[in-house]
Amino acid sequence: MPRWLPRAVILVLALYACFQLASWAFHQLVALLLNILIAFFLALAVEPAVSRMSARGMRRGIATFLVFLGVLVLGLGFVALMGSMLAGQIVDMVDRFPQYLDSLIGSINKTFHTDLSRLAIQDSLLHSDWLQKYVQNSATGVLDVSATVLGGLFKLLTIGLFSFYFAADGPRLRRALCSVLPPARQAEVLRAWEIAVAKTGGYLYSRGLMALISAVAHYVVLVVLGVPYAPALALWVGLVSQFIPTIGTYLAGALPMLIAFTVNPWYAVYVLVFVVIYQQFENYMLQPKLTSRTVDIHPAVAFGSVIAGTALLGAIGALIAIPAVATLQSFLGAYIKRYEVADDPRVGRRERSTTS
Repeated sequence: MPRWLPRAVILVLALYACFQLASWAFHQLVALLLNILIAFFLALAVEPAVSRMSARGMRRGIATFLVFLGVLVLGLGFVALMGSMLAGQIVDMVDRFPQYLDSLIGSINKTFHTDLSRLAIQDSLLHSDWLQKYVQNSATGVLDVSATVLGGLFKLLTIGLFSFYFAADGPRLRRALCSVLPPARQAEVLRAWEIAVAKTGGYLYSRGLMALISAVAHYVVLVVLGVPYAPALALWVGLVSQFIPTIGTYLAGALPMLIAFTVNPWYAVYVLVFVVIYQQFENYMLQPKLTSRTVDIHPAVAFGSVIAGTALLGAIGALIAIPAVATLQSFLGAYIKRYEVADDPRVGRRERSTTS
C-alpha cells in the first residue's frame, strides 16, 4: 500500500466531517441569518434619516433611537386604531348575525322552495360531530398558537436589535469592513454601500406611493358602498397589501369585506371583486412601472426578481428582492464595457442617453 494512501483517506474523511458539520451549522443558523438579512435592509432604509440627524450634531445612537421610536409609535397607534374599530364591528356583526341568517334562509326558501328554519339549523350544528371535533382541535391548538406568537415576538425583537445596531454603528461597521481591504477595494465597498442605501430608499418610496394609490382607490369604493370607517379601512388596505409580502393582499382585503358584510352581505362580494381586480392591475401595470422609475430597473427584471426571491427565501425574498437586484445591477454596471450600436432597423432608432 502506498504511504500517501492512509493520509489521503484521513484527509478525505476529515474534509467530509467538516462539510457535514458546516452544513448542519448552516441549517441550524439559517433562521438567524435571514433575520440578520432583514435587519440589514431595515438599517439601510433608515440610514438617510439617521445620517441627516447625525449631520446636524445629534449623536448617531440617539438619532437611531428616535427614528425607531417614531416608527414604533406609528405602528402601535395604527394597530390600536384598527383593533378598536375591528372589535366594535365584530360585536355589532354578532348582534345582527341572526337577522342576516334569517334573511339568507328566507332567500333560500323562496328560491328553492324549501322549508328551512334557523332553529333547526342551529340545533343540527350544535349536535354535529364536525363541530365537536373542531372545538377539541381548537382547544389542543391553543398552546401551538401561543408558541407561534411568542416566537414571532422574539423574531421581531431580534430583527429590531440587529437593525438598530447596524444603523447606529454604520460608520464603525464600514470602517471595520474597509480595514481588511486594500484602498482600491475600499472605494468599491463604500460605493456599493451607498448604492444599496439609495436603491432601498427608492424601493420604499415606490411602496409608499403604491400604498397611497391603493388607499385612495379603495377609499372611493368604500365610500360609494357606504361602508363605515372608510378612511381607516383604506389606509389598512394600502399599508398591509404593500408592506406584508405574499399574504398581505389577503389580510388587507379580509377586513373591508368583514365590515362591508355588516352593512349588506352583497357589499362584501363587491369589495372582494374590486380587491381582486385592483390587485391584478397593480401586479401587472402599476408596480412594474413605478419600480422601474424609482429603483431604475426594467419592469420585467423587477417582476422576475420578485418571483425568484419568493422561490429562494419565501416572503422575505419577495420583500428584499427588488432592492437587492437594483443594487447589484447598478454596481456591476460600472464594470461592464459598452459600445456604440450601429444604426440598424433591427435594433430600432438610437435613443439619446440622459445622465442624472
